[in-house]
Amino acid sequence: MSIPVVTAAQMREMDRVTIEEVGVGGVVLMEVAGRGAAAVVEGLSPGLAGWRVAILCGAGNNGGDGYVVARHLHLRGAPVRVFMLAARERIRGDGLVNLKSVENLGVDFEWLDAAVPEDFAERLAGYDCVVDALLGTGLSSEVRGRYREVIEAINASGSLVVAVDIPSGLSSDTGHPLGVAVEADATVTFGHPKIGVVTHPGVEYTGDVHIVDIGIPPALEVQLDVRCHLLEERDVAGLVPNRRLGGHKGTYGHLLVVAGSLGKTGAAVLCARGAARVGAGLVTVAVPADGLPGVAAQSLETMTEAYAPDSVALESPEAIGRLTAMIRGKQALAVGPGIPTGDAMVEVLRELLPDATVPVVLDADGLNLVAARPDLLGQVSAPLVLTPHPGEMARLLGVTTGEVQADRLAMAREAAARFGAFVALKGARTVLAAPDGEAFINPTGNPGMGSGGMGDVLTGLIGGLLAQQVAPFDALKLAVYLHGLAGDRAAEDLGHHGLLAGDVLERVATVLKSFSTN
Repeated sequence: MSIPVVTAAQMREMDRVTIEEVGVGGVVLMEVAGRGAAAVVEGLSPGLAGWRVAILCGAGNNGGDGYVVARHLHLRGAPVRVFMLAARERIRGDGLVNLKSVENLGVDFEWLDAAVPEDFAERLAGYDCVVDALLGTGLSSEVRGRYREVIEAINASGSLVVAVDIPSGLSSDTGHPLGVAVEADATVTFGHPKIGVVTHPGVEYTGDVHIVDIGIPPALEVQLDVRCHLLEERDVAGLVPNRRLGGHKGTYGHLLVVAGSLGKTGAAVLCARGAARVGAGLVTVAVPADGLPGVAAQSLETMTEAYAPDSVALESPEAIGRLTAMIRGKQALAVGPGIPTGDAMVEVLRELLPDATVPVVLDADGLNLVAARPDLLGQVSAPLVLTPHPGEMARLLGVTTGEVQADRLAMAREAAARFGAFVALKGARTVLAAPDGEAFINPTGNPGMGSGGMGDVLTGLIGGLLAQQVAPFDALKLAVYLHGLAGDRAAEDLGHHGLLAGDVLERVATVLKSFSTN
């Protein structure tokens, strides 16, 4: 099973049900959480004896978790000092129980409820580790005042920073900092990771994420309709199509790739090679005749066919007829990378897409051309996969790129529901969404993949899997995870600078092989 990813509200309800209906006391949950966080801190240390730890606590349950961390580290021999940002009379409930136990042990305290020392960043720099237990998952407004000052001091300290549940100041539901957020080296999250911990830009603040099981009943995932998960290799490895002993090229599907034009033949080649690398038995690239020599010269394993004589003076009736004929006998259709961008091509797509009877993946210039008529996507009766980057998504939905990036999960779900499509909103931590609201966040990929041609390879991978009759959402999950992992393997060998789409393509087969051996 993939890892559930929850909103702040879902996690609060899980805590409530566990405490009130299952009967596990809140102080027990706090104890398990804090003890798990203390174990992570200890694991990051060279040895707790003499390893100075500053623990910064707020007034809520996040601060209560911090007291438990303080108690366990103190008992294990670490020199611990707790810095309190709330007046003592504000500490109540389970947090107060744990505060008293730490006080009874004689742990050092310093109260910052009146003011933050001007030299606080320098003071924190004297600690080997700073534990952030200031603000939890319930934060919904911009961080101000003393909390902002302390967060800025943490970030300026240079010490190892471990966040408790979520870096203070980070939105649990979007991953965006609310004015300012702790930049942690590690985050210990409880029960289930929150959306903001595993999506971008939240991952820029969390560091390494450690999940501590605090005893939340798994049945609550279904009860609360948790429909977002973090992809793992075990989720996608079983989706790789089998290769039968008696199989042949006709067994593994035939993909038609409508891609490329004069000056953009590389997009078509990368897409076609991606499909072949992922196991499609046959791949045919349809391209205007003036771009065909450039595609054919680089397409040793794939076939080519012209659907128009010219990339610019493209006659849509003729092109529609040729492409309609080419689709016959194919198992899937990939459209978009590097295609002509004139009005005639819009007419081609207007006729071609609604009449498609095989699964379609639409990307790049294909998305840009339909953006002026997004209602066209709703007319596609065949399974449809869309792979927009944020700018393309903004054009499809009629919003700004900033609005797309402000809540990537919500935007991916909206597009999937509106267009009845399976959607991959590309970018750091690509978000996948199905029309029914099910969503996945992909953890693979790296900054080196921000270069031309990467999306063309992904389109080919998706199309190649669709041609092998992998279910559309499964094809999307496998292709996106595989694409990112191949990029990670390439980055391990070559670094991030100068990483090329071809470098990723070359490692696809190796990653597929590793899925069958792990």
